Amino acid sequence: MNFGVLGPLRVEADGAPVPMPRAPVLRALLGVLLAAEGQRVPLARLVELVWAGQGDRVGRGAVHTGVSRLRDWLGRFGDDGVAVDFDEDGYRLVVAPSAVDLGRFRALASRGDLAGALALRRGPVLAGLARLERSDPLLTTIDDRVRSAALALADRALDAGTPATGIGVVTAMAEDFPLDEPLQAARMRLLAADGRPAQALRCFHALRRRLADELGVEPGGAVQQAFLAILAHDGAPEGEGDAGAGSPVTPAELPADVPDFAGRREHLASVKRVLRQGGLPVIVGMGGIGKTTLAVHAGYQIAAEFPDGQLYVDLRGAEAQPVDPGQVLARFLRALGVAACRIPETTEERSALYRSVLAGRRVLVVLDNAADQRQVRPLLPGTAARGASGPAAVITSRSAATGLPGAVLVEVDVLDPGAAVHLLGSIAGHDRTAAERQAASDIVRLCGYIPLAVRIAGARLARRPRWALARLAGLLGDERRRLTELSDDDLAVHASFALSYARLRAETRRVFRLLGLLECADFASWTAAAVAGIGVDDAQRHLEALIDAQLLTEVGTEPRPRYRVHDLVRLYARERSVAEDDADARLAAVERALGGWLWLAERAADQIPGRCHASIHGPARRWPLPSPLAARLLDDPMAWFDAEQPALSAAVRQAARLHLAQAAWDLAACQEKYCDLRGLYDEWRGTHRHALLACKADGDRLGEAVLQRGVIEVTIWATPDQGAQTMVALYDRAQRLLELFESLNERRGMADALVTIAWSQVAQGRTRQALDTGEQALRLATESGHLGGQARAHQILAIAHHDAHTRARRDVGARARRAVDPDPDLDRVIDHMTQAWDLARLLGNARFEATAMQFLGAGLCKAGQVERGHDLLTRSLDVARALGDHFTQAFSLIHLARLYTALGDERARPTAEAALAISLRNDMGHHHAETLQILGELDLAEGRPSAAVARLEEATRLWRARGWRAFLGETLHALGRAYAAAGDEVAAARSRQEADHLLQEVAAALPLTAVQANIDACERTEEEVVSDL
Repeated sequence: MNFGVLGPLRVEADGAPVPMPRAPVLRALLGVLLAAEGQRVPLARLVELVWAGQGDRVGRGAVHTGVSRLRDWLGRFGDDGVAVDFDEDGYRLVVAPSAVDLGRFRALASRGDLAGALALRRGPVLAGLARLERSDPLLTTIDDRVRSAALALADRALDAGTPATGIGVVTAMAEDFPLDEPLQAARMRLLAADGRPAQALRCFHALRRRLADELGVEPGGAVQQAFLAILAHDGAPEGEGDAGAGSPVTPAELPADVPDFAGRREHLASVKRVLRQGGLPVIVGMGGIGKTTLAVHAGYQIAAEFPDGQLYVDLRGAEAQPVDPGQVLARFLRALGVAACRIPETTEERSALYRSVLAGRRVLVVLDNAADQRQVRPLLPGTAARGASGPAAVITSRSAATGLPGAVLVEVDVLDPGAAVHLLGSIAGHDRTAAERQAASDIVRLCGYIPLAVRIAGARLARRPRWALARLAGLLGDERRRLTELSDDDLAVHASFALSYARLRAETRRVFRLLGLLECADFASWTAAAVAGIGVDDAQRHLEALIDAQLLTEVGTEPRPRYRVHDLVRLYARERSVAEDDADARLAAVERALGGWLWLAERAADQIPGRCHASIHGPARRWPLPSPLAARLLDDPMAWFDAEQPALSAAVRQAARLHLAQAAWDLAACQEKYCDLRGLYDEWRGTHRHALLACKADGDRLGEAVLQRGVIEVTIWATPDQGAQTMVALYDRAQRLLELFESLNERRGMADALVTIAWSQVAQGRTRQALDTGEQALRLATESGHLGGQARAHQILAIAHHDAHTRARRDVGARARRAVDPDPDLDRVIDHMTQAWDLARLLGNARFEATAMQFLGAGLCKAGQVERGHDLLTRSLDVARALGDHFTQAFSLIHLARLYTALGDERARPTAEAALAISLRNDMGHHHAETLQILGELDLAEGRPSAAVARLEEATRLWRARGWRAFLGETLHALGRAYAAAGDEVAAARSRQEADHLLQEVAAALPLTAVQANIDACERTEEEVVSDL
């Protein structure tokens, strides 16, 4: 098959013309897809091109139906090389370029065969297809390309002295475009050069009459010069040369430039660069962001490069009735010197004349506040005319008009804080902003760094010279009045947002209002679906509409895009919701969003390894998502939490503020394991504090218990110690937690509380009680089927038995330096940790597996199985690193450092220092103290007593604050040795005395069996050095 678009649409099959489809739509579709030359045409643009002026009444279905029928028609000819395909970017016609006259035209023209290329032309592009949008650059660009080839051919023929070779082609085009002055001038020159000056002069007079009759103008410079040249060469009477051309009109329509232009250096440079390169800068941003100011300022800076003038129009695109482009064209034509009575009636004809008048003239056109691409297309200079020697245009809009030829997006966001303060000072006075720097910073922050808002604030201050800036900052601090305060005479932030809001469809306005109720900084598309109670696909369409209206910003990237509402826009949305939605509807919207977060968060939390607490949830309402979407979102649960955590924290605070305690505490608890792995301990404490207050206010004892459990956990291990005897205070808090769970008959929670009590007992040296409490926790966890609780109970029992082993050995070692073998407590350590490890693997909890391997490895090292123990410790470290678990990493490194110290391995110090670095970064008080103790003993062993004293004194301070008596006693003993090495015997004696007293108290609390098992000890063995672990 072969196709022709350089004239009436033509199709050939097997070398013979075939009848065109009867339906005008099918002919137009085929013509447009051929003109696109294999490029995809977006659906919306296809509607504009084929259904000119009727696009708002044409749905997607009509397009798909039309294309389907076109496929059927093309399929009749059996040419496999011709097909119409579709993807998300639009439709395209797959056909070899050589099968289309436009493709052959390009090939011949690129080889310099202009005559051969122009011989393919049969008339204007797609002549006869009446319904096409002919002002679209897709079609005008082709005509411009052919026109340029014809003018080049004319120049070549004149230079070669063979004018006859160009007359036919140029004459045909001049007749098709009778008002195209460059073509008419070329035709005149060719006729004169071919010895037909009289015919050339008749062409001139015919053109002159036509221009006068239709446009009220005289021929332009090119035609006048050709006419005068003919007269000079032919000796025509002097009067014939008077074309009556008036003085050229030079419009200067730019609004006044602002004297206080602030920031935007990169944006300003981009606009000027694109203009100089012949492109079309499209400045896009929300209302009040400074688009017009930027365009006008750029226009003034580059005005000297456009000596033929500057045109400007406010297209009022954000208003309900944007300016009609036909009216703008009439005004522009008058500004360019065309008499009002000569301006054509239709927009299409006005646009053609406008492009002709602008051709070759250096005019800058500023199209401000454009509604959409359809409005601005007729107002653009011809594509071929734009560039270094022709006109240029710049567009500002709240929507991204990226489908225009040569368009380059210049996205304008809020000012940076420094530029915003500078702008405020330019209006209110730099001396005032300098005198009250913090208040100035607060004002621009509360203005959201939006230039319009900052200008309004500056103007209010300028008219109130006695006001302190802090006074206005205080007024703006009230969210309920902020938009009201940001109004001044004819300027108002509120009004700017209202224009964008008014143009939205009713359902999109509703989604916008409800999104404003949320207090999160950004959100995912499913959140919009939840808050509005609609499907995710529908929500996505509304979000796209809000982005186009510059009321929403896309801030994330695939596969997890996110959306953000500017603070002032959110206040406006919330204001509209209060005015248009009743209180019940507003609360229901927030509850749906909270329910969506909770539904996803509890599923994500189930997939995250943690400390094996019982997963306890409340009755808060959930908002389930479709299974395929949920599976995609939670494919990587940590990544989901990474994206949602700030929103989840904000959701907890909002739920607490609204007295939705059940949602607040459940959302907070779902984040515990994630915050633990990521080391987000401040966020953990903060969300729990807010949710706890709500639970206590609402009398929600289950929520209070679950949250207290989490607060206790983060307090034990990840809170800087402040002299509050952490492990001592832990006992009372854990007892209250146990009572809470007992009152609710929540046996899994009771088991968790008992394990926590046992930890406190171990820390205080109350090993007998810790063993009893651990056994009780194990029994409860087993009875309630709480596998995680069983694993934790085995862990604390192992630690208690280890404590008994260590202290009993110390007691025996003071009287007889002999080994302890066999050691029932050490056997129990290994047995309990082996069971804990088995349970962790059964649960699939990699985090607790690492913990179990860590403690089991340490126990095996104590039992003399150093190689196996070291292997488990390094495996634990590898798992912790893979999980990004700083807590477990630090503990594994501590156990390894103790092992390397006992073995005299040089890796001891770097391993301990790595643990210290992690503990300092993450405020891990226990880890910090233990690593200081190890490093202090290493300093002492290496002959650096002063360094040892400094580290061990700090470790002692930390152990006192934590209230961990056994560790404190051991550290005091080491500190005594360091003091002695440093020559301070008084301090050494004091430290040893306190240490002995502490350790005696601890020994008194040991179970009798643990002491008796060590009475008949034998001589020390080689493994004793390992037992010192």
